[in-house]
Parts: sequence; structure tokens; C-alpha cells
Amino acid sequence: MNFFIERSELRELYDKVVAGERISEVDALRLFESKDLNAVGAIADFVNQRRNSGRASYIINRYINYSNYCILSCQFCSFARKKRDQDGFELSIDEIVQKAREALALGITELHVVGGLHPSLPFSYYTDMLKALSSLNDEMAGRAVACPPSGAQGTARPTQRLQLKCFTAIEVLHLAWLAKKSVEQTLIELKEAGLDSLTGGGAEIFRKEVRSAIARGKESAEEYLDVHRAWHRMGGRSTCTMLYGHVESLADRVDHLRQLRALQDETRGFVGFVPLPYHPENNDIPVNTPPTGFDALRTIAVSRIYLDNFDHITAYWVGMGLKLAQVALNYGADDLHGTIIEEHIFHMAGAKSPQLQTEAEMVKAIRETGRTPVQRGTFYEPIKVWDGAPTAAETEPPSGKSKVLEDNLATA
Repeated sequence: MNFFIERSELRELYDKVVAGERISEVDALRLFESKDLNAVGAIADFVNQRRNSGRASYIINRYINYSNYCILSCQFCSFARKKRDQDGFELSIDEIVQKAREALALGITELHVVGGLHPSLPFSYYTDMLKALSSLNDEMAGRAVACPPSGAQGTARPTQRLQLKCFTAIEVLHLAWLAKKSVEQTLIELKEAGLDSLTGGGAEIFRKEVRSAIARGKESAEEYLDVHRAWHRMGGRSTCTMLYGHVESLADRVDHLRQLRALQDETRGFVGFVPLPYHPENNDIPVNTPPTGFDALRTIAVSRIYLDNFDHITAYWVGMGLKLAQVALNYGADDLHGTIIEEHIFHMAGAKSPQLQTEAEMVKAIRETGRTPVQRGTFYEPIKVWDGAPTAAETEPPSGKSKVLEDNLATA
């Protein structure tokens, strides 16, 4: 038995988890309220090791925000702008494709595309964008990825298909309104245009009173869940999120997790859960500081223990910082998310993390925790396993491709 568990008042919960029993909402709240972070983390680490066998993953991806113009005015949001604002932007489809093409040259396997609820772009903009991005796979057809470097398993294989992970639930509802079609039909047309996966953003906190306080006018919890339910019933998969550390209570977090677990019981369509720490700059929520490291680690740990029907929990380094995200790999997380390349939403809210991480930095960060690094795809499928000794490239300062990234960011 773990040293921290032997002396903890949480030992009976540990025994319950070891026996494979599902913990209740009362149990989850008790874990959240406990000050014994080491014991909570030890329980979460046990669950993670049992499910993921000492591996931790990352994805090579690029974020593209097509516009920050939005008809909503969510109190917590630092990203949205109105047409009158000088720092608003919208990208043409050609500009989006150019950003994607540059990122493909760097080896990305996923585009993460989201934006505000634009007041005037037609539905055809979104389907045409998907078709244009999907056509990049034709450009890559026939190419081969070089053999994985020393320390990684595998052999040469065809270039990994570019996955399009696009749109939050509220964006889908907005597009359905634009198209004057049902959510189901809208999703069908987006899928036919090239959509591979929905993003999990926009969940915030499901409790109605909290939602009204931080995101008045946004979709309800029921609408968020219904969009994902419809997508899952079509055979689609998605991630889900929770924005924490603002005006919600610990009980509100448990209620949020309860509703996600219930939908996962129903559809099995969520591939991972991403807790997102709130950042307070440049918005109207009366909170002065982001969540502490203690709060971030316990939220990840309790999520791992409670969400027993989820395979993966992500420590989102953009919101947490890479150093704390590393620690989270010992508190239930098994994924660090992606290399990112140009993230706006969290940085406009005050995140101090860099805009990108190189693959070598991600691999090194995972190795330092004693985990085996795994490059994954959108659905957490392994692409490359780094189970050998560290290579010289992992210990050298970033160069080469990362310089290309800097050049791309300079013109983004």
C-alpha cells in the first residue's frame, strides 16, 4: 500500500477504488474537501497506472482561431470582440489553409479550429473551410513519414492523416441557427465536409446559477450535453471540459463531473476530459487570481478517480504551465495535450505559458516524471512510443523546426 494512504483518513476510499467500486458524489466532494493532497493524488495515480500502464501522451497539433468576433458577451471571456473593436479579427479560408499548410510541414496531425459566434459569416464559410482543410490530405497522399528516431518504436508509415477537431457545442448551435437546420442535420453536413471530432470547449460549469453568473446567454448545460450526445450517436467522438476556479463551489464541480459521467455511461463517446483553470485577466468575473497549484492538482486527481468511464485525463499545460502539468502526471493525468502553436483564448485571459512546446520538450517533460512518452492522435491512439533511451536531440536546445515555428508565429 502507498505510504500516503496508510496514514490517511481516505484509506477506505482507496480500498473502494482498488476493489473497482464506483465512488459517489458524496465521495467526490469528500476528496475535493480533503487537505491530504498526497493521499488524493496517490489514489488518482493508482487509477491512472491501472488504466494507462505508466504511459503519458502528447499530440502534435496547431490551434487556429478563425475569428474572435462574437455576438455573445460572456463575463468570463477575454477572447471575444465586437466588430467595432480594433483588435478583432477574422481569417479568410485561404489564410486558414495557409496556416494549416505551414503547420503540416512541421509534422502536425491535428488542427484544433474554434472561434467566436460570428455575426455575419454564412454557414457555407464553415463547410467550405472544412472541405479546404480536408483537401490537404490529398496533398499529403503518398508521402511517408521518416523512420522514428532512435528511442521510438515503429517503422516508416504513410503520412498520418490530418484530423480536423473543430467547433464547440455553442458554435454547433450557432451554425444550426445559421443553416436553419436541426443540430443533427448540421452535424451530418459538417461531418460530410470533413469534420472528424468536436472540441470539448464551452462546458464551463453546468450549474445554472453559476452559468448565468459567468456566461449569461450561452447554451445551457442540457444543450451542451445534447450536442455531444447527437454527435456520439452518429459515431462521432469528442472531448469535454470543465472551467474551474472562479465563482463555483466544490459541489458545483462534482455536479458537473456527475453529468459528464452520466452521458459517458450512455454514449461512450468522450475520449478524454480536460479540466481548464480559469484565468482572470481582461474579463468581468470578480476573481483576482487563477486557481492555485494545490487546486489544479486536486481537480485533476478527483476527476481521474470519479470519471471511472473515461480513459484519459489531460493536464492542459497552456493553462497550468508545463512544470505543474508535469507534476499532474503523478496526480491522475496521463496526457499533456499538444504542441499547440499559437493559442489565443487562454493567453488573452492572462496565461503566461509560451505559445508552443516542441516535441522534444514534451518528450523530455514526460520522461522526467518516469513515464513513457507517447505521441498520440486525436482519439488518443498511439502514433509513436518513446520507450528507448533519450536521444541527443532530446537534450539539445530547440533549433531547426522550432525556428520555423517562430517565423510562422511572427506572421500569424
